[in-house]
Amino acid sequence: MMWLFIISDALTFAGLLTAYSMMRAISPNWPDQSRVFDMGLITFMTFALISSSATMAMAVGSARTGNRKLALNFLLLTIAGGLIFLGSQAYEWTHIILQGATPFSNPWNVPQFTACFFVITGFHGLHVSIGVIALLIVSLMAYRGNDSPNRIETAGLYWHFVDIVWVFIFAFFYLF
Repeated sequence: MMWLFIISDALTFAGLLTAYSMMRAISPNWPDQSRVFDMGLITFMTFALISSSATMAMAVGSARTGNRKLALNFLLLTIAGGLIFLGSQAYEWTHIILQGATPFSNPWNVPQFTACFFVITGFHGLHVSIGVIALLIVSLMAYRGNDSPNRIETAGLYWHFVDIVWVFIFAFFYLF
């Protein structure tokens, strides 16, 4: 069931990123990302999320070997990485809004730019938030001894998906 959800969600993100690419391709005045975004912050956000993918993999491995305490510790580190990412994203949004950007206008005179930015990063942020909540639930179950490696692995599958999506968003919005 999780695979069907991931496939449908991957198609949704693919559609959003394709629409973004098409809008960018036909707009002659697309803003230079290096002038809009704080690349140090974006790099930090990416590092936090990718690192949390590593801790999630370690949580799954620990759960498979029956080491509940270690699995729980890695789950908590994964949650921390997700929360750091979300906090950084909130800071990034605040910074862009303070520059005068809204989903419908911006100082760069290309409203599609911020419309795409807020929709795609907001949709991804929603997914990260859902992942953090799911990990909190799985962590609570692990703490109570009511966990299973399959449940942790399913949460990990979703978390890795969210991380992979971010890599594409990072490439589309911040690198190219």
